Amino acid sequence: MFIESSKGGSKFTEDWLPIKNILNGMIQLENGYYVTGIKIIPKNIFILDNQERDNVLFNLRNFYNIIDYEFWLVVADRPVDINAYLGHLQVSYNKAKTAAARKIIMQDINKANAFMGAEYNVVDTEYFILFKEKKLEIIQKRLHNLMANLANAGINSMQVSNSDLRMILDNFLNGGSSTHFGTVMS
Repeated sequence: MFIESSKGGSKFTEDWLPIKNILNGMIQLENGYYVTGIKIIPKNIFILDNQERDNVLFNLRNFYNIIDYEFWLVVADRPVDINAYLGHLQVSYNKAKTAAARKIIMQDINKANAFMGAEYNVVDTEYFILFKEKKLEIIQKRLHNLMANLANAGINSMQVSNSDLRMILDNFLNGGSSTHFGTVMS
């Protein structure tokens, strides 16, 4: 990404972003802070019975109330490549023994192909809780507490990966488009 500087010169995004490195599921900033967090595995609470749903909501309310530091809730769309799924469908179609099974599989293939068209953007919505901290021992404690307290609410989570952090940055800096640099061929 190329940004025109207000000082007359031109700069690349990397010149003004305070990111030093992305390593071990953390963004290391130039000021000594680390940005990290957890990725929340989505759970459809609307398919639960009323008592279970109320318990999850009550526990989530308690979870958010015990966080005593600055944090960010981030919702990001990750592009999904459904070519592997299409390949699996094609193998299933070839192995199908009845015309009815082949017809159903072909309907799924056609639907998947339609989603790959220009009018659809196939994405997976992902949810994150991120925070910044300088001390690695505090980071580990916060990660553990976040995951344990979400588990108490019936929600699974895991520490963000380097790939997750790059995708979040791509979403904010490039409108969700991944940036890949390679050799220019003439």
